[in-house]
Amino acid sequence: MGRLLLIDAVVAAVLLGLWYIWFRRYNHRKGTDVLRWVQAACAGKGRIVESHWRNSSLLLASLHLPSRWFEDARLTVSLLPRPFPMHWILGRWRKQNETLTFEADLGCAPGFRLDVLHHRWSGQHPRILKSKKQEWMISKPGPVVLTTRERWAHELNPVVNTLLASREKNFLSVRFNPDSPHFSATVDLQKLSDPHDAQELLVGLLELAESASAKQL
Repeated sequence: MGRLLLIDAVVAAVLLGLWYIWFRRYNHRKGTDVLRWVQAACAGKGRIVESHWRNSSLLLASLHLPSRWFEDARLTVSLLPRPFPMHWILGRWRKQNETLTFEADLGCAPGFRLDVLHHRWSGQHPRILKSKKQEWMISKPGPVVLTTRERWAHELNPVVNTLLASREKNFLSVRFNPDSPHFSATVDLQKLSDPHDAQELLVGLLELAESASAKQL
């Protein structure tokens, strides 16, 4: 009996080891692909300077851009923790997104803090929504702004206008901060697989950085 348990433990350890090695390589290939997509989106006007893995699902990279708006640009590629079965299962159950986060300092630090989150909610239970006994009138509301300021800062106007114009870029989050990093934006990796979409996202980042510095022009 003890020998059978030992054999089972050895087999399980070997299978887990093979799982880890296979999916670690899978994540590394996918992370490399993401950096290649970003490099292609730069269209020769930017390049990945260096990259390294913090762990099996988190890739960090430095990005050189000739733009006068960005300094010390860096990327964080966050993948599902596939090499660890339980972590992967939890990530799938929580519907964890694989994301790319762009961070950089601006030529001029913004004088405000602004966090923009892209979420959608439904206020009814799915069974109620599927009911044919009720007729629903659906309207598309405009953006909702929650602010802790009594007065709307003038320098926020160009930033908010640019965000409204770039809603189709589908940024998961955008942040402006007086402290480093001054600017960060997170997107779903699925939005980068298409070269045109990836280039549009990069253009959107440049537009947002320009809008934050517009008050200094």
